[in-house]
Amino acid sequence: MTKIEVRRRSPKGAILAHPELPPLLRHIYACRGVNSVDELSLSATGLLHFNQLTDCGLAAERVAQAIQQQQSICICGDFDADGATSVALLMQGLSAMGANKLFYLVPNRFTDGYGLSPSLVDCAHRDGAQLIITVDNGVSSHVGVERANQLGMDVIITDHHLPSEALPKAYAIVNPNRRDCSFPSKNLAGVGVAFYLLLALRAWFRNEQPNHIAAQVNVANYLDYVAVGTVADVVPLDYNNRILVQQGLARIRQRRCAPGILALIEVAGRSPDNLQATDLGFTVGPRINAAGRLDDIQMGITCLLAKDTQHARMLALQLDELNRQRRTIEQDMQHDAERLLANVALTEQSLPTVLAIQNADWHQGVIGILAGRLKERLHRPVMAFAPDDEGRLKGSCRSVPGIHIRDLLEQVSAQSPGCIERFGGHAMAAGLTVPAAAWDRFYQTVQEVAARWINAEALEQVIWSDGELAAQELSVDTVETIQQAGPFGQGFPLPLFDGEFRVVQARWLKDVHLKLVVQPLDSDQIFDAIAFHAKRAPWEWSGETQVRLAYQLAINEFRGQRNVQLMIQAVL
Repeated sequence: MTKIEVRRRSPKGAILAHPELPPLLRHIYACRGVNSVDELSLSATGLLHFNQLTDCGLAAERVAQAIQQQQSICICGDFDADGATSVALLMQGLSAMGANKLFYLVPNRFTDGYGLSPSLVDCAHRDGAQLIITVDNGVSSHVGVERANQLGMDVIITDHHLPSEALPKAYAIVNPNRRDCSFPSKNLAGVGVAFYLLLALRAWFRNEQPNHIAAQVNVANYLDYVAVGTVADVVPLDYNNRILVQQGLARIRQRRCAPGILALIEVAGRSPDNLQATDLGFTVGPRINAAGRLDDIQMGITCLLAKDTQHARMLALQLDELNRQRRTIEQDMQHDAERLLANVALTEQSLPTVLAIQNADWHQGVIGILAGRLKERLHRPVMAFAPDDEGRLKGSCRSVPGIHIRDLLEQVSAQSPGCIERFGGHAMAAGLTVPAAAWDRFYQTVQEVAARWINAEALEQVIWSDGELAAQELSVDTVETIQQAGPFGQGFPLPLFDGEFRVVQARWLKDVHLKLVVQPLDSDQIFDAIAFHAKRAPWEWSGETQVRLAYQLAINEFRGQRNVQLMIQAVL
């Protein structure tokens, strides 16, 4: 198994010299490249302007025309949390701006596939659409856009996925990752791009029709959707995204948000009062995603659009049950994968550079999660595949830093034409379809490309630490200080520390989670520490009396008492 190495971050940001911040915060921020206190102000006034997004003004003008003429607008979304929040955002925002003929369509993962397909366009046309707005998809939907053009419907694409060389012939394409787009933040989620379209639309009305209802809409009312979709899609939290997430979190904490989001937080057993960005990724996001993975994302969107608390709670409970089912399916698939890996270990001295696995019994909706779990365990790109009903394999890929998985797939497709039917995605995640008959050729080509592209250093499992804390810093005050310093997430990671501890007590919870009571070597204080799903981690507890831990800090509240708890990420 890959050895875990801990490396300590180097504080590179100039904020390290700022005297007004506590030393620990200065260190944490500097390790994340923060240079000034201006970068810590997460006011909405700091957001980048929409006019830097290519086609955003053009798209806004066309939507304004549709609203003024009461044309029928169809929003075409995607079947994940980013897509669902994007749909909810535009349904709410455009409706508030006076769009009365407004509906949405989202493809079914299992019957329709991803994106704006010709069949989805035909459905929109039958329902009377005169304008189609895609959210979180569309930049690769050449055939679907062409079909819409044939039927006389304009298409506005809002997307954030990486485009190919040629763009679809849409009316407008708003995507920060267009090669001709100068928008400084390339990390917007799909819901972030949709939010910027609303900003541009309101600005158009303020300039051209200042008395129109659209000119008065407070677009910030929908930042709760933006926060959920941004965190759930695991895009890097650069400064612009941190503003979007922080502003959305503030609304959720104040309960000034969609009833469906509050209901999803409630069924997860959390309180909105002190909600952190990472909580959205573990509570709201997975429950919305469960609908798209196991059933139909329609339920998730309906929950996000629910007007009253009772209806929202009923839907949230259904989504919670789907999420429980998803966990069960995922566990079964993990066991299958572990058996497969055991066979690989018997026949090969080492795992392949890129692990590509398939199983006829696997569920299409959960292969992405499986790929992610195996990627975390093995620290290498993983591609997991499940069959559809038409002789194809649907795949989901997850990668590790330094290995751009979409670019790797592009090389595979170029080297062996026909072994990939379609693909798309980002640096860290991608989806693809492979003809079942081409599997052997696909697998071989993947390994050939990986051998050229990937060096051994990229496969080293490294945990980046913010250093060691003194015993007196292991306090509730420290945890609260860190929480207030957020939002943390992808690209702006939650602080993690490492240090030596004596093990006072060790026990297993449900034979799955390792619970320790530990004591810093230089202190008499003791602290609870827990490693969730320890047996599936790349290490096994062997009963040492002194250990080095890599951990994050949390507060454990029990019977009115608040104590520090170490959330173990690795035993070293």
